[in-house]
Amino acid sequence: MLIKGLRGIYRYRWLLQELVNRDLKVKYKRSYLGYLWSLLNPLLMMVVVSLVFSHVFRFNIDNFALYLLCGQVLFNFFSESTSMAMNSVLQNAGLIKKVYIPKYILPLSKIISSFVNLLWSMLAVLIMFVFYRIPFYPTAILSVVPIIYVFIISYGVGLLMAVLATYFRDMVHLYGLFLQVLMYLTPLFYPADILPDKVLMLVKCNPMYHIVTYFRDVALYGQLPSVRDNVVCIAFCILTITIGGLVFKKYQKNFLLYI
Repeated sequence: MLIKGLRGIYRYRWLLQELVNRDLKVKYKRSYLGYLWSLLNPLLMMVVVSLVFSHVFRFNIDNFALYLLCGQVLFNFFSESTSMAMNSVLQNAGLIKKVYIPKYILPLSKIISSFVNLLWSMLAVLIMFVFYRIPFYPTAILSVVPIIYVFIISYGVGLLMAVLATYFRDMVHLYGLFLQVLMYLTPLFYPADILPDKVLMLVKCNPMYHIVTYFRDVALYGQLPSVRDNVVCIAFCILTITIGGLVFKKYQKNFLLYI
């Protein structure tokens, strides 16, 4: 199944490229700053949230602004990419009705176009590292690993949500509520060690907790990830891509009846 899917992606790579280019052009149409908004948005949000949480709640976190930004850019990617992938089948109903294409390319195009925005946001992270004079640790090279993990997890979730949204339109609204809950279950603006043990166990069931912690450890704190950290993240990748892929494969044949 995996090899067949990769072959399909390679065969229709030209279509995938066109879909990604279209999404990026539509997003920044009539915008003077264009891609710079992907850099400015996390910086502006970081400033606002940092002022609120660092002064009102006074969490004892060193380099709180960067602590926040490192988690924010990854969670925003997951949120944006999966939300876009959820609507990918519905938005391309006209294309699906006219010609045959591997339908799993549609959610993938949304994930990739959102990934381009993530790369710009990572530039914002780098700028803030320089601004705050954070030392560059050799482990920072490993920051690409959690980025790969979150890409795979987002694609798996995107495949699942594309099916659910096509069959049940209410999922478009319910997923927004789910992302809000997930955001609070991810230690973006608070340290995980303040949570009671029972709550922390629930938080650790959230893959974004492990992804964000992994990224902060290697980029911000210079800590090498353990084997367990990688095993947990890989397990989430396999789980989400397997469930998403199987559900998508089973129900995609009836998409024409629901779009």
